[in-house]
This record gives sequence, C-alpha cells and structure tokens, in this order.
Amino acid sequence: MDAGASHRNIVGRGAAGNPKNRFERIEVHPDPEALEDGPRPETVYLRDRSRSIIARNESPDIGFDASVNPYRGCSHGCSYCFARPTHEYLGLSAGLDFESKVLVKEEAPDLLRKQLSSPRWEPKVLSMSGVTDPYQPVEKDLRITRGCLEVLAGFRNPVAIVTKNHLVTRDIDFLSELARHGAAMVAVSLTTLDDDLRRVMEPRTSRPARRLAAIEKLAQAGVPVGVMTAPVIPGVNDHELPDLLAAAAETGAGFAAYVPVRLPGAVRPIFEDWLERHYPERKQKVLNRIRSMRGGALNDPRFGSRMKGEGIFADHITQLFSISCRRAGIEAGRFPKLSTAAFRRDGGAQPGLFD
Repeated sequence: MDAGASHRNIVGRGAAGNPKNRFERIEVHPDPEALEDGPRPETVYLRDRSRSIIARNESPDIGFDASVNPYRGCSHGCSYCFARPTHEYLGLSAGLDFESKVLVKEEAPDLLRKQLSSPRWEPKVLSMSGVTDPYQPVEKDLRITRGCLEVLAGFRNPVAIVTKNHLVTRDIDFLSELARHGAAMVAVSLTTLDDDLRRVMEPRTSRPARRLAAIEKLAQAGVPVGVMTAPVIPGVNDHELPDLLAAAAETGAGFAAYVPVRLPGAVRPIFEDWLERHYPERKQKVLNRIRSMRGGALNDPRFGSRMKGEGIFADHITQLFSISCRRAGIEAGRFPKLSTAAFRRDGGAQPGLFD
C-alpha cells in the first residue's frame, strides 16, 4: 500500500491508513511508532453545503440515471468499497479519511422537495444511494435519509434503496406507503453469513442475521425486497453464494443480483493491504483470480464487462449465482419495475377528494 498505510489493524476500520490522493502533490508520511500506539481515529461529521441533491448517472452499466446521496464518505468501512476514490475529489484520502471524515447533507430533504416541485422535474426512479450507504450509523441520529423518504412519499416519486443496515426497517411507514403505489423497493446487501468475516471486511455494518431480519420485516410489510450479493470476491466469499441466496429467499427476498469485486484507483492498495493484514496466506490467490476476471488487471473500467467480469472464474460465479437462485426460488437479476403513475407535483400538500 502507498504512503500512509501500515500493517496494523484498527478495530472498527477497514483501511489501515491513508494512501496518497492522486490529485494532491503533497502527501503525509506518518510516524511508524505513532501508528503502533496511537488512538483509533474518531469519525468526524462535516456539513456539506451542496445546493442540489439529485445526481445524474450516464453509465449504461447502472440500472438508474438519478440518485440521492445524503452522505459523502461512509463509516461502514468496507475494505473493497468502489466509492472510496470519490473522497479524493474533496482533497481527502480514499483510506481512513473516507470512513472517518463523512460529509452530511443536512438540507437534503428541503433540496429534494424543491427539485421535485419544479415543473422541469420528470418523475423517475431515484436510487438511494448511488454511492454510499444512506443508512450508515449516524443516520440513526441525523435522520436525513428518513427526511428524504418523507418527501418522496409525499410526491409519490419511486425510490430504490440499497443498504447493509437493519436501520432501513425504521422507515417502513414511508416505504410501505410508496410500495402501495408500486414506487419502492429495497435491496439488502448481504456478502457473507460469517460474522467473523463481516467484522473485518465490513466492520460497522449490521450483522448478517440482522440483515436477514430486515429482509423478513420489509417483506412482511409488503415492500418489494431482494438481496445484493455484492461484491463477490473469489477466494473470500464466492463459496457462500448458495447459502446466501437460500437464506435470503427463506426470509422473503424476491429477487437477487451480484457484482464481482472490482478495485478502481486507490481501492486497489487498500484492499491489497487488507488482505495482507487479515488473510496473508491467500492474498496472491485472491488477487490472481481477480486479475483473471479483469483482463490481467485488478480493475476493468470498460462498460459491459466491469459489472460482470470475464474469463473462467467470472463464468463460474455467473453459473453458481444462477443455479443458486433457481434452487432458492428467487428471481435472478430481475428487479421489480417501479411506477411513476402516482406522482403528484404538489407533494401531497393538498390531498385530493379520494386520497
């Protein structure tokens, strides 16, 4: 890993240091002795003064073209997170900075209401979040995601949520209201049933049992819910696919999707260092299998292949996923189609006679 890393483990963190920001000419070289005994970095929350909240996406690989991201950075600390390099645009690092310096958009609900009220807004599915988890731990107190869902429920604008946190069940009131109009779905990200692996790979996320409980609770409330087994990491969690999908189906998941791991930019050295610290005996095996799926590299940015991979191991994962979905009785890759038919421009401010 680049400067700023070490081989220490920090409880509750996925990264062990801050790799150099590719946009910055100056870098910090920490004192190795200070790293050994220094305190764990606390999470700092900073105000984000963005004046708009709906981000656009033009990638043909992504199933949505608009998203709402209440947070920038994520304290979940997932070692493999593809969003880590976005922190470099803020002058920060994709390493510990990404998980310990989180920007919060406190005005997100008001900004969302303003944009949905505009006559220029064309109703469409909004993803929460397209980048970082809308239900990371601080959401329990800040309730920004909940505020956005309240706005979406008022406008009846469809929303698709992906999260690793059981906290999503707190907002079943708004989600079930939207679901009555075919305007809500949730995909719970489930990467392992092994809580020991979860603890080091996704340190501040909900335990696997809690994620399965979230699927069950959402399904019972009539909210279309499925499972994202992403990322699939060969040599780490790929063998769990049959059990993951079976457990999700048993608790009420109606659909499933997967993405093989990809390591863009600064994610590569962070993940390599994570393997060295936690699974040194299998590090090269894992990296070589990733390279076999990514044209000899650890990341393949090409549209069409980056979300599925290529080669024998990519094909094996595809087949294993498909067979496991069929055995579990779960739809593979077929997310529910959400509707904009019930959208109302006034956001429910003046209910109609039959509302």
